[in-house]
Amino acid sequence: MSLIPVTIITGFLGAGKTTLLNRILKDNNHKQRIAVIENEFGEENIDSNLLVQDDAEQIVEMSNGCICCTIRSDLVTALGRLANKRKSGELNFDRVVIETTGLADPGPVAQTFFIEDSVASEYMIDGIVTLMDAVFAMQQLDEYEQARQQVGYADRLLISKTDLVSDEDVEILCHRIRHINPHAPIHTVDFGRVDVAEVLDVHGFNLSSKLDIDEGGHAHHDHHHDHHHECGHDCACSHHHLDDINSFVFHSKKPFDPNRLNDFFDRMITLYGTQMLRYKGVLYMKDADRKVVFQGVQQLMGTDIVEKWDENHPPESKLVFIGKNLPKTIFMEGLHDSLTD
Repeated sequence: MSLIPVTIITGFLGAGKTTLLNRILKDNNHKQRIAVIENEFGEENIDSNLLVQDDAEQIVEMSNGCICCTIRSDLVTALGRLANKRKSGELNFDRVVIETTGLADPGPVAQTFFIEDSVASEYMIDGIVTLMDAVFAMQQLDEYEQARQQVGYADRLLISKTDLVSDEDVEILCHRIRHINPHAPIHTVDFGRVDVAEVLDVHGFNLSSKLDIDEGGHAHHDHHHDHHHECGHDCACSHHHLDDINSFVFHSKKPFDPNRLNDFFDRMITLYGTQMLRYKGVLYMKDADRKVVFQGVQQLMGTDIVEKWDENHPPESKLVFIGKNLPKTIFMEGLHDSLTD
């Protein structure tokens, strides 16, 4: 049986998470039955007709076959109960969407799917989607580490309420969040209206998926030549100095020595694992004719061997790191030293 895909939706209170969920649940085009897990019911509830209720977890089955589960214990228990009810035929759903509270750090939620065997055997993360309120996002990024973390973990970034600010303000916000997270596509949403494909089936944690990186100023090559993004005249670059979470990219057309690279990752994860929010890449390894792909969340990392290099895709390593106060120079020099002589 295939694993159940899970989408984590995060963002500050008022960013439009519940509005987005209601849109997804009412959209019949995706033809999927979705189980929604909420930490708590907010002021704006999921539109539903109460058909089935469980005493330990409030499980609501809606008229369109979707399900809403309000967590009263822990996430592992809630996921286990849903999986068991699905196996028994009591509930029928195709995927899970988790809505976090506004101040939640998505890291522990994502780690649950790696650490807990009972969860990993039933579910897999499809992606983390972060919503941002265009009116208050800059202030929230300045004042709250959780807001910066939510951007750093994201596979998709959705900006709401853009009609309430100027185009210039939107561009300044986009520039800032690209600086924090260059690999997550940015889209605007209008009262929760968005192409569902931008939220579901993003394959953000699929090791075989293409590594998309915005090369605008964040690429770093093994010959230590930096490419900096050219900011517009009105770009508020000063905001970058406030962000303790940012990203960098390493490229090399030289192969990695496997032992050296393993030692490097062991050291970095031991020293900086809690600061490494997301990291992923494609590796060109010595004496290997196939790509090695990897992905990590904090101290947890997975690898896989995928397709062969070919004429259209010559061997080249590309790694992206998103983290909090990561020592870029140490990472870059360590990766460079892990290449073959």
